[in-house]
Amino acid sequence: MEWLTELITTMHWGAVAQIIMIDILLGGDNAVVIALACRNLEPKQRRQGIFWGVFGAIALRVVLITCAVYLLQLPLLKVVAGLLLIWIGVKLLIPHDEEDKHIEASTKVLSAIKTIIVADLVMSIDNVIGIAGAAQAAHEHHQTLLIIFGLVVSVPFIVFGSQIILKLFDRFPIIVTFGGALLGWIGGGLVVSDIFMAEHIPQTNVVHYTACVVGAILVVLIAKMWVNKQKAKKISS
Repeated sequence: MEWLTELITTMHWGAVAQIIMIDILLGGDNAVVIALACRNLEPKQRRQGIFWGVFGAIALRVVLITCAVYLLQLPLLKVVAGLLLIWIGVKLLIPHDEEDKHIEASTKVLSAIKTIIVADLVMSIDNVIGIAGAAQAAHEHHQTLLIIFGLVVSVPFIVFGSQIILKLFDRFPIIVTFGGALLGWIGGGLVVSDIFMAEHIPQTNVVHYTACVVGAILVVLIAKMWVNKQKAKKISS
């Protein structure tokens, strides 16, 4: 049990919290996909479809994120990932009209599982980048375990709590704003910690946290400017 005690004491729990928050914020559509893909199944088959679909999607995501974590060791990839995270944070804060979800419902369990996995893969690019970025804060030996833990813990929130969470978002918009700023925070930290940037910028706590704050502020400001611009267009039209 010594390894468990050591793991608990050395684990970067802040990174765990970030991963869970990112997965909840960016995983709302996954619950919708699951429901639509399984809506024509019998009750017993529906449970099987949901279980194996989520299991397959999460397993595939673990592989993708683990690869992303190692790819982020290459020069300039952290810069690209950081800028993408900032853009994803902006998109999270921009209100969007509800669009029809063209997800094919199936009467067969295997078809429903395939639909869930494929749709999750297509929709998980933002998730992969966000979680891989958050995992960078942890010790190198803990990153893969951290990713798996964060994803497993977030599954109940995505599958069973998505509607409750969405209601909380509607009632307390500040939660979504905080989530977008969190993505900007991680993105800013990624940019300055890139191998290429490290050769030109001092890697101090002041520089790191300044970049994180700038990233968070950028997300909120750009989103606010975008919303104000759209409102002005509607008024003028």
